[in-house]
Amino acid sequence: MNIQKTLLAITGLFVVQALALWWMGHVLICKCGYVALWYGDVFASGNSQHLIDWYSFGHFNHGILFYGLFCLIARKKSFHWRLVATMLTGVIWEVGENTDLVISRFREVTMSLDYYGDSVINSVADSLFMLAGFWLASVVPAWASVAIILGAEAYTTWMVRDGLALNTLMLISPIEAVKDWQMQGWTQN
Repeated sequence: MNIQKTLLAITGLFVVQALALWWMGHVLICKCGYVALWYGDVFASGNSQHLIDWYSFGHFNHGILFYGLFCLIARKKSFHWRLVATMLTGVIWEVGENTDLVISRFREVTMSLDYYGDSVINSVADSLFMLAGFWLASVVPAWASVAIILGAEAYTTWMVRDGLALNTLMLISPIEAVKDWQMQGWTQN
């Protein structure tokens, strides 16, 4: 797969992602009527509605993890193939994450009580962060990728009591003590 086909495939996947979310009823931008570059309040309705938020770190980590996964299971495939495969898995996640079923699950078992899904622009930005993580993992040593993931997880856990690992844990196998600890962050806001 050459660079032109790769860019065409990735662009097509971005279009599919945006159209799928729009078709599912998600807003293009925040209902507040503007787009912020950074939105840092994980307990407010603007979370996951703007370009960058605390969960962007997790999407960046997704890219690093997918790079490692596809290097392990598709070692003989080209870099471009693995990049498109990463984008495809990211689009599947972004669309799946924004279904009513998964949104309800987030609201039931995580600290995301006011989560109603991503805006289209936030979801597309999440995929851009994932691709950035993939690219970074392709140019740094494996130990640096591991350090970045651990650092990002530690930082988001410290700052907002959440991150990729905690979010995944709570979505799959919720622990009430973890949710209680996370919700204490809400009372401190």
